[in-house]
Amino acid sequence: MDYRDLVARAKETITEIDAPSLEAAIPDGTTVIDVREPSEHAAGAIAGSILIPRGVLESEITIRVPDRSTPVVLYCAAGNRSALAAGVLEEMGYRDVASLAGGFDEWKGAGRPWSLPTGLTTDQRARYSRHLVLPEVGEAGQQRLLDARVLIVGAGGLGSPAALYLAAAGVGTLGIIDADRVDVSNLQRQILHDAGRVGKLKVESARDTLRALNPGVEVEAHPTRLDAANALDVMGRYDVVVDGADNFPTRYLVNDASLHVRVPVVHASIFRFEGQATVFDPYAGPCYRCLYRLPPPPELAPSCAEAGVLGVLPGIIGSVQAMEAIKLLIGIGTPLTGRLLMYDALDQTFRTLNVRRDPECPACGDESAPPPLVDYDPTCAPVTAA
Repeated sequence: MDYRDLVARAKETITEIDAPSLEAAIPDGTTVIDVREPSEHAAGAIAGSILIPRGVLESEITIRVPDRSTPVVLYCAAGNRSALAAGVLEEMGYRDVASLAGGFDEWKGAGRPWSLPTGLTTDQRARYSRHLVLPEVGEAGQQRLLDARVLIVGAGGLGSPAALYLAAAGVGTLGIIDADRVDVSNLQRQILHDAGRVGKLKVESARDTLRALNPGVEVEAHPTRLDAANALDVMGRYDVVVDGADNFPTRYLVNDASLHVRVPVVHASIFRFEGQATVFDPYAGPCYRCLYRLPPPPELAPSCAEAGVLGVLPGIIGSVQAMEAIKLLIGIGTPLTGRLLMYDALDQTFRTLNVRRDPECPACGDESAPPPLVDYDPTCAPVTAA
């Protein structure tokens, strides 16, 4: 059976609605869904319609329209894709579904109201309504978040809460780089993952979680280790880097690469019951090597696996990272540039230390000569330079 036969059969079973009937139904609360591709939607759409491309309709409709009794009208360019999509929704249990006969082409051709999508959509206004009423954020700030690109290094204890809150806030593109797979020992603190995903690549598990939380966020998965060969290419694509690494080699690499691409890094680390966070804004404040010039010997830097970490601790510190990233993206508040926030979970205390840029720093001391990129092995010995 070819495509035309499938469309003809679908139209025999689904409900079609004409343009005048749809125009009259919109004020009564009918949800109008555009199943075309984003490029088609951007060229013009029925005002107030929600874009859910046909290819992701089944996975996103239950999130965007959870009540299956909601009146829904689907439209595409000519009414064929939407007819097939209406049949799918009926099979999924949606009880009041119709397809717009003639599609958007006929709607527009008849002179009915349409618009070029600009600013926030109706769905976005509803989702981010609590942001929009904040004068410090408003529509302009939310649009900056929607247009922003943030890289999260590590989909673990720190990366999990940071990614969840950045996705919920509407950061348009989240990149996640991590080569590891979900292990049962991760689940005590890495809330991006669950027991059903043990053995799955962390970046894929993270993508599934974030898409379910906010389908409007694009998640770019990098299932690899950040190293001297790829750091500049990967980090250079983003506006802010959230460093959730759990090892010194990656922290030093992230710092040095940021000085090349001039992208601010929201840094954090955790250990047992303590955490710390700061912002390294290239050449505007200190860098990681201003605080810790060289990696420590391994006997002085036990991992969380060796020393342990309270599971809720990275949730607190990772949330601080998300807050700092949002402040940087919107341009509000005072970021932690030049300040080190330290947290003690047992005493439930925060304190802040002022830190200054070291004019003799081997990494950021000379702005015209960023440091060479070095891969350190697990013992923090240098193995390559780029």
